[in-house]
Amino acid sequence: MLYHNLETLKDVKINAARLFHANGARVVIADIQDELGRSTAEKLGENAYFAHCDVSNEDDIRNLVDATVDKHGKLDIMYNNAGVLDKPFGGILDSTTSDLDKVIRVNLVGAFLGAKHAARVMIPRRRGCILFTASACTAVAGLATHPYAASKYAIWGLARNLAAEVGEFGIRVNCVSPYAVVTGMAGGISEADAAQAEEMVSEMGNLKGHILKAEDVAMAALYLASEEAHYVSGLNLLVDGGFSVVNPSLFPRSNL
Repeated sequence: MLYHNLETLKDVKINAARLFHANGARVVIADIQDELGRSTAEKLGENAYFAHCDVSNEDDIRNLVDATVDKHGKLDIMYNNAGVLDKPFGGILDSTTSDLDKVIRVNLVGAFLGAKHAARVMIPRRRGCILFTASACTAVAGLATHPYAASKYAIWGLARNLAAEVGEFGIRVNCVSPYAVVTGMAGGISEADAAQAEEMVSEMGNLKGHILKAEDVAMAALYLASEEAHYVSGLNLLVDGGFSVVNPSLFPRSNL
């Protein structure tokens, strides 16, 4: 399993690496944060490796995939999980070209290049699994800034198009699209603030009494990569507690 991400190895990213490793995968973690990446791989132990990689650089991605195949003989799973935010909130008038460039470069270009070079080595073997992390904003409008939403919709479009292309080679392509998770992307918030943010996000959600954790997103990715999902391809798996199926005009529903 080749697992790449740019900004942080925390939360969803590191939980996915741990979970896949715990389930027997040989994990290659790719990141630009060398010290953190190496220490993460060392903590995981045997069959966990780190490689320096900027996902927006095609040479880095090409070399990463080639090195992985050279070392392990194959690439079974590529999890394209790089992600950055431009800002937590803001309308179209608050968005800048630099905001758009930032999220497109990492979220979309990184996913595109990862998928391209994964497909390059999977097609000859006629098997493999390519995963992306998108967002529940691909199913519900108004959940994110315009640059972020645009990048995530583009990832979902890429996944659908790719699933149609590589299905003939036995390669599966899917997305995991979570509702809001309080993660390291929020930028160094305290534990107390994180707990408060989680409560607020949970209250806004549909599934009361539950809080979406990074582990939940990692479990969804593990399922999509597993043999249990051997006939699942072209799916945008929403991990949103039913948020996307609710008509907000029906609230409050306690009187129904």
